[in-house]
Amino acid sequence: MKTIGKKLVAAGVLFLLLQGNTSCSKHGDEPVPVDTTIDPPVQPVFDINSISDTYESLAPFANYLHWGSYNVHDPSVIKVGEYYYCYSTDAGFGISVRSGIQIRRSKDLVVWEYMGWVFNALPAQGAAFIQSKGGTAFDALWAPYVLKSGNEYRLYYSLSSAKPRLSVIGMATASSPMGPWTEKGLVVTSLDDASIQTNAIDPSVITLANGNQYLYYGSAWDGIYVLQLNAATGLALKNADKGKRIANRGFTDGRYNGNIEGAEIIYNAAQQQYYLFIAYDWLQTKYNVRVCRSANPEGPFYDFNGKDANSNEDHGPMILAPYQFEGHAGWQGVAHCSVFQDGNGQYFIAHQGRPVVNSYYMDLHVRKIFWTPDGWPVVSPERFAWEDNAVVDQSMLPGSWEKIELMYSVVPGYADEQKLPDLQVAKKISIDVGGTLNGEAGSSWTYQAPWLEMKWKNGGNEKVLVQKGRDWENRIQNSLIFTGLNNEGTAVWGKKH
Repeated sequence: MKTIGKKLVAAGVLFLLLQGNTSCSKHGDEPVPVDTTIDPPVQPVFDINSISDTYESLAPFANYLHWGSYNVHDPSVIKVGEYYYCYSTDAGFGISVRSGIQIRRSKDLVVWEYMGWVFNALPAQGAAFIQSKGGTAFDALWAPYVLKSGNEYRLYYSLSSAKPRLSVIGMATASSPMGPWTEKGLVVTSLDDASIQTNAIDPSVITLANGNQYLYYGSAWDGIYVLQLNAATGLALKNADKGKRIANRGFTDGRYNGNIEGAEIIYNAAQQQYYLFIAYDWLQTKYNVRVCRSANPEGPFYDFNGKDANSNEDHGPMILAPYQFEGHAGWQGVAHCSVFQDGNGQYFIAHQGRPVVNSYYMDLHVRKIFWTPDGWPVVSPERFAWEDNAVVDQSMLPGSWEKIELMYSVVPGYADEQKLPDLQVAKKISIDVGGTLNGEAGSSWTYQAPWLEMKWKNGGNEKVLVQKGRDWENRIQNSLIFTGLNNEGTAVWGKKH
């Protein structure tokens, strides 16, 4: 299998592919931490309409203080005090960016300040490992993950090379989310050989109530793995342990269906389930988010149909995918997510979005997550824009809506094969005052706030949560949206005109 995933676009090779678009030390003294943060600019009064899909004038490296929510790929978000901190891959539109892991912060998940970098150079231990195995590390770090463990912050990073699977996941620590950061060691590695293994990139970590910690990682090759950590150090519990596979994809005519990477893991105490979010497909086009769940952090994880996520087939539900509402070219590449809370029980999902008008731009999208009555997460069709969760009155529902069903077409392969985003396009529907849909006697709706149930004459049944939300396509702050699943586990989105 050829090299895939972020390996070709998100970092070192990214700069060529995009035509300029984008550690306690085991030997010797422990490295001295270097403060690589910067002072943010003074922010004027913010106009949400100033957030654009493209940002050519701000893209040059000299403008990094003004990047805000731009040039964000593979975000990891953590809330500390009044701020959300976002760490992301070294990537940029139209430029070769410096390596080090980008840092941003926000108080409201809408206005983001660029704050600096985690490192001032490639982590020495990760680069040395790759060199010792005959490779040269890409001059970029990918897919960080950050958490607080005890009194320290731990940041896991991915470093890879042009040799397929010659990659490492390393870890650094700090006493503050802004650093300075000190390398502590390599957590897991992968080699360019014939052994059964996944690619050592895309880390995500969970801490259990009993203090145990697990790392989830991997990209294609042999799926997603879970590895137990030493909670005291943040490194692998067992030296050289690769863990075990817990998620895989299917095959079409003997060919692997495409990329599987970017795992994110959370535990929802209300649902008493662990949720494993996974990115499918090529990151610049068909990139989409799937989710499976388990009562055990080591699995097995199960999909909507009760099938083991480790079986050789594609799994659902697919809760986020390339889409297009009326009046907009659409968004693609909407995966590799971070899932987090606001401290009051509201879950959010952050991910990259690539505008169809030019898919080399990378924008940070943040959306609300809601939970269906049977415990599946569903994602808002629109980015968060300060809206609250007030109940929508039934009298506001009748009228013209746009509806998107997140269907899916299998296109086995990677960048060369998945050239199109498989946009899921909105269609007009009418929610009628008299209780019908589209004026059809055989189609009806009922509402028990906040859940709207739509029963169609063809047998389809869609249960969706109605919310207030911003209409980003038309720049309308107060609109109505819905999100949910149908009876077959397909995600359904809507927006009122």
